[in-house]
Amino acid sequence: MFILVAYDIVDNRQRLRLAKVLTNYGQRVQKSVFECQLDDRQYLRMRKEIDKLLDPEQDSIRYYFLCSRCRGNVEVSGWGAVREEEEIIVV
Repeated sequence: MFILVAYDIVDNRQRLRLAKVLTNYGQRVQKSVFECQLDDRQYLRMRKEIDKLLDPEQDSIRYYFLCSRCRGNVEVSGWGAVREEEEIIVV
C-alpha cells in the first residue's frame, strides 16, 4: 500500500525522532511529509513506533492511503519529483 504521512509535531526533539523513524519506512518529499510503500505488517510496525513518540494533546499525524490510480495522478510543482515504485528483482 502507498501511504502519505504528514505530521505537525511541537517538540523539536520529538520531531527529529519521528523523521528518523519515518526514514526507515519511506522517503521524505517535504519537511513534514513522507511517502511510504508498505505492506500491512510494516505499516503496523511503523504506527507502533510513531505512537510512542506522539503527544496526543499537542501533536498531529495524518495517514493518507492512496490507491494506485490516485497515486498516478500526483503532480509536483517546484523542486522534487513523483517517486516511482521501486522495482524488486529476486534472483
